[in-house]
Parts: sequence; structure tokens; C-alpha cells
Amino acid sequence: MKKISLILAIAVTCLGFQACNENKKTSSDSVENAHDANDINEEKGTGEADDDNDFAVKAANGGMLEMEVARMAREKAQNNDVKEFAAMMLSDHQKANDELKALAGRKNITLPARLGDDEQKHVDELAKLTGSEFDKKYVDLMVDDHEEDIKLFQKAADDVDDADLKAYATKTLPTLQKHLERITTIDKNMK
Repeated sequence: MKKISLILAIAVTCLGFQACNENKKTSSDSVENAHDANDINEEKGTGEADDDNDFAVKAANGGMLEMEVARMAREKAQNNDVKEFAAMMLSDHQKANDELKALAGRKNITLPARLGDDEQKHVDELAKLTGSEFDKKYVDLMVDDHEEDIKLFQKAADDVDDADLKAYATKTLPTLQKHLERITTIDKNMK
């Protein structure tokens, strides 16, 4: 009887552990993992509001994308204007990314450790290109990306709850607008 009780107890314990493990979602997407970590912190009362977290994660992911493709453009671009734009991106986004990382650390916001899966696809696609084909695809990506960034930062400047995140969005917005203006000019000159 003791053996049956012991076996039964072990079986119940194993099933309990298995059930707990099935509820955990593990993802290779760093952005999803950051969102999940922030949701947990928010539920525990140790994090920021959902909109604030979402803005920070999206801004960090976008900043990492822009840095990664700018590094590539500095090496692969043929057009000097594209190379100069990439250098500006590296300088400006490094500052903005560092500021966001420090702010997130103070606010207990988890940022993605690496590019999200969707953004990595853009990097992989650009890595396969060379010459003017690379330049055009990079410029197109930067136009689209900055249009989206401006919408994201404008919404954050208007809507986020946290005063520091709101100030960061407001402060960074003119730089993004300058980037969009510059890359749009480059795009027109390439046609």
C-alpha cells in the first residue's frame, strides 16, 4: 500500500510540473519576451502601464533595427548621400537608444535584447543585396520606418501616462522628423 501511495504521489507531482510547464510560453522573439516580462511586472504592480511598456519596446526595437541596417549601409551603400545618412542614423539613434535604455532601467521596463523576428527579416533581406539595389531597398525601408516611428512617437507624446516617457518621445520626435525629411530627399534624388 505504501508503494502505491508513493507512486501515486510521484505521478501527481509529475503531472503538476508538466501542467505548469505547458502554461509557460517560450518564444525566440525577443520583442514578445519583453512584452511578456512587462505584462508580468504590470500585474505585480512593479511596472509601468501597458501603453507605456508597448511604446518603450517598440521604440527600442525600431532603434535597434535602424542601427543594424545603418551599420550595413555604411559598408555596402554606393551612394554617398546614403552613407552620410547612415552615419547620422548611427550617431542619433545611439544617443536615443542609450537614453531609452537608461529610462527603461529606472522604470522597470524590459526592452528586447535583440531584434524582433519581423525586423530581423528586414536585416536578412538587406544583407543579400548589393550596389544600387541595396541603396534603394535601404532608402525605401528608412522612409517607411521613419513614417511609422513618427506616428509611434507622436502618439506616445500625446498619450503615454509616464511623464519621463512622454518627455523622451517629445524630445526625440524632431530628430525623427529630420531623418524622414532627409531620407525623403535622398529618395527623390535617386529616382
